[in-house]
Amino acid sequence: MAVSEDRQPLIATLKRAAYHLKDSGIPFCLAGSFAVYARGGESVDHDIDFLIKAEDAERVLTALSEVGFRGEVPPEGWLVKAFDEDNLIDFIFCPVQRPVTDATLADTDVIAVNACHMPVLSATELMIHKVLTWSAHYCDYARGLPVARSLREQIDWPRVYRETAHSPYAHAFLFLIDRLGVMSLDETSALADSL
Repeated sequence: MAVSEDRQPLIATLKRAAYHLKDSGIPFCLAGSFAVYARGGESVDHDIDFLIKAEDAERVLTALSEVGFRGEVPPEGWLVKAFDEDNLIDFIFCPVQRPVTDATLADTDVIAVNACHMPVLSATELMIHKVLTWSAHYCDYARGLPVARSLREQIDWPRVYRETAHSPYAHAFLFLIDRLGVMSLDETSALADSL
């Protein structure tokens, strides 16, 4: 169900930014909690995440500043930010130490987000990004459970297993959701090992 834009002003900002990115010919895709929402999940957060390639960061800020957004280059070195009044958009070009490439931007589906069609990151890549954010300093599985539960049929679990195998936090999460009946870890690991 679409979120009313008067109840969720970030939706209007998301649509406005997507329109101007498309109009400028800059490749992008919707990621983060709004991508989960676009795919039928329940997660909507306090900001908007788009993925872009690193070489397009300056073009994004220029294109959006021309239509009234305020840009910012933070010190982290893996994203740039744009503000539509107080509404924040993160333009991420290296999420979880994985550079955004043409292949990343191709791992999408065009989905209508409150009647605005845009490329939305695959559920599989969304899950990979979510589990790879966890570390010894931050490990909140409660934020990953709604994503896993609401998008489970759209997620390629063997791919998640393979691409996150180096992370003990990811493995613990996969064990947890196996025990909760979201997916089968035995089947997933067998399929991952057979590929």
